[in-house]
Amino acid sequence: MVADSHAARVRQIFSNIARRYDLFNALSSFGIYRSWLARTARAAACTPADRVLDVAGGTGDVAFELARRCPPASIELTDFTPEMLEVARERIAAGAARGVDVGVREVDAHNLPYTDGSFTMVTCAYGLRNFSDRTRAMREAARVLVPGGRYVVLEFATPPWAPWRALYGWYLGHMIPLIGGVLCGDRSGFEYLRDSIRGFPPQEVICDELRRSGFSAVSYRNCTGGIAAVYTAVK
Repeated sequence: MVADSHAARVRQIFSNIARRYDLFNALSSFGIYRSWLARTARAAACTPADRVLDVAGGTGDVAFELARRCPPASIELTDFTPEMLEVARERIAAGAARGVDVGVREVDAHNLPYTDGSFTMVTCAYGLRNFSDRTRAMREAARVLVPGGRYVVLEFATPPWAPWRALYGWYLGHMIPLIGGVLCGDRSGFEYLRDSIRGFPPQEVICDELRRSGFSAVSYRNCTGGIAAVYTAVK
């Protein structure tokens, strides 16, 4: 595991909010995040032959969306916060995997414990901005992919239209810590999440980082006016 103060802080925050994380996502986005997950699944377009690694998989939203919309052969659902994965296991027990073989494992995205070329697809939602070393995590994703394998990333982004960007910035600054504090009792944790979104690079910068990390055919599609973006890249 990456042993640094940033990683320790991120793990502490998500440990504290794990049980209410899904509710927070639903309320803070007014339910719109479900459409972002659907777009991620459409971008992934898994086939029954795909072996998927879900990095920073949290409580399983992406994994279970794939299982519902385009079931692959298997999904390795990983995260480095045990409390988040415990929620994912409960969801699997309740049937969320829909018969897909979903394994759950505590994993550090900077040091993936898999051999080269182990997967045909890697997915990552809301993980890049929380990694201590984003480029290293991207290179690890490329390493474990087969040649021609795809990397599909959902992440918060920078709205290109200035008025919408300003309104979104106000919402981030005032409402995210408020909602998070009320739901989870951890306002400071959600202030960190707010700041991590504010400080995340624009879409074209992330595309350049993906290219430098060993990917080609890099593209993205904005969601909800650029509040979030779905990136796709090929090893």
